[in-house]
Amino acid sequence: MGKVVEMNHPLIKHKLTFIRDKNTGSKEFRELVKEVAMLMAYEVTRDLPLRDIEIETPITKTKSEVISGKKLGIIPILRAGLGMVDGMLSILPAAKVGHVGLYRDPETLEPVEYYCKLPTDVEERELIVLDPMLATGGSAKAAINFLKDRGATNIKLVCLIAAPEGIKVIEEAHPDVDIYVAAIDEKLNDHAYIVPGLGDAGDRLFGTK
Repeated sequence: MGKVVEMNHPLIKHKLTFIRDKNTGSKEFRELVKEVAMLMAYEVTRDLPLRDIEIETPITKTKSEVISGKKLGIIPILRAGLGMVDGMLSILPAAKVGHVGLYRDPETLEPVEYYCKLPTDVEERELIVLDPMLATGGSAKAAINFLKDRGATNIKLVCLIAAPEGIKVIEEAHPDVDIYVAAIDEKLNDHAYIVPGLGDAGDRLFGTK
């Protein structure tokens, strides 16, 4: 079973408070989401392998560690996932970025893929899927399915806020996927919004209604 990591760092908690606040405007909201994504990147990459190389400091030659050739891919789920990309890239500038676009079929209510553009070597990369809200889990579950269909085997899901219902869906559908969240909230309401949540992340990022 994949692990679920809730990040309790004071900086993340502080910034998340203002992300939740309905009075926070789009500009500040975007900046805060970027900053939290950057802080989350630190924990998400904790288990990257290292190797020794020899360098020369101003004093002497020494062996020191660098990341061991691990290829990373950052995969935002459109459109809200875009808000987390720059924060991740500020820490992981060598990562390649792919995109998965989904919409919900009004008849079946199932997620349908309308766009998918991934790095060509997706099967060799550790993929970090970004979606600010893990509510019902339907979109993230479908996006991970699409990635696996294209050969991906090493996937992590990174969200700002998750409902217990959404976590359960991912754990059951994709037990090999680790989930990283800034906060696990109370529940979903009757309209499938996370409570207390932060509203619609896409609308708040891009100033739409």
